[in-house]
Amino acid sequence: MKIREDFLPLNRPSIGEKEINGVVNCLKSGWITTGPLCKQFEDMFCGLTGAPHAVSFCSGTAGMHLMMLALGLQDGDEVITPSMTFASTINMIVRCGAKPVFVDIHYDTLNINEALIEAAVTERTKAIIPVHFAGAPADMDTVLEIAGKYNLAVIEDAAHALGTFYKGIHAGGFGQTAIFSFHPLKNITTGEGGMITSGDSGLERRLRLLRFHGIERDAWKRYGKGGNPEYDINEPGFKYNLTDIQAALGLAQFARLEEFNTRRRELAGLYLESLEALKGLDMPGVPPYPHFHSWHLFVVKVTGIDRGAFMKKLAEYNIGYGIHFPPCHRFSYIKKIYGNLEEKLAETELAADRIVSLPLFPGMEDYDVFYVCEAIKEILSNG
Repeated sequence: MKIREDFLPLNRPSIGEKEINGVVNCLKSGWITTGPLCKQFEDMFCGLTGAPHAVSFCSGTAGMHLMMLALGLQDGDEVITPSMTFASTINMIVRCGAKPVFVDIHYDTLNINEALIEAAVTERTKAIIPVHFAGAPADMDTVLEIAGKYNLAVIEDAAHALGTFYKGIHAGGFGQTAIFSFHPLKNITTGEGGMITSGDSGLERRLRLLRFHGIERDAWKRYGKGGNPEYDINEPGFKYNLTDIQAALGLAQFARLEEFNTRRRELAGLYLESLEALKGLDMPGVPPYPHFHSWHLFVVKVTGIDRGAFMKKLAEYNIGYGIHFPPCHRFSYIKKIYGNLEEKLAETELAADRIVSLPLFPGMEDYDVFYVCEAIKEILSNG
């Protein structure tokens, strides 16, 4: 096949005139930091998820950090999580003095194996963090049942799950806590940004205080007409707020969410149809329970040749790729603290050296998918 001249990236944000106009209008308004657009963005998340509260942040990691602090983690406390997740989750657990307790995954979906969670619970366990991997929901019934039995917090890692439903309920709508991300790779973007949805009004208030120095009221309320600029601080906080510039971008992107996710489903369907019978490649699995997949990523597992050689060949065909994710139990600092954990994470280990994320974003054309599939067929056939 003829190699394309232009590079097909792993991802490209879909930014149109609506997004550009929204940001420009925000700049012209004179109010560009946290303000009414952030409030509107938060309200839209409440409407989507059904959660009564939503708080925006400068990143999903910032939200995770504050959630760990809100849990009151102490040295020796434990948080159950899969190792197959982005490093920020594990970093925040460790930075708050707690211990990540890794539970193995299902090889096909890369989601946490719900049947193994209860055995990982100890008297020091404080929370469970299920990851809705690549847009496929974790088994929330089982997670919530275990959490209720042992009085544990549930923090959904919903960074991949904008538009993901589990048995008719959107991620973040289970009465617990969920953390979303708006990095440029995600289904909608604010450049960088994050959101926490919650059913706990006390938690919402604490998160708002912690995200902006511990100050009681947002700046737009303090400095707006008739506002009182005085404030007190009962607990020191951080500088983790989202800006209205970012929210303006997010609002325009949110309005296109169904358009984006519909296209993602179409592209994923083309990949599945074109590659499902191909030897040397394992397709993404889908959960057996009722759900709606948002197809944030399309992750295959390369079995026919060495993954490094496979990725090198993709580059020669001018195709971008990613690895989501290097499993966290392999990080040097985790090994130094907790030792080698490979034996208890057999499915994670099996997937770890095989996973490759293929290009998937709404701006792709059908022929882009067909090109990737034909390239993969040639790569695998040539060994």
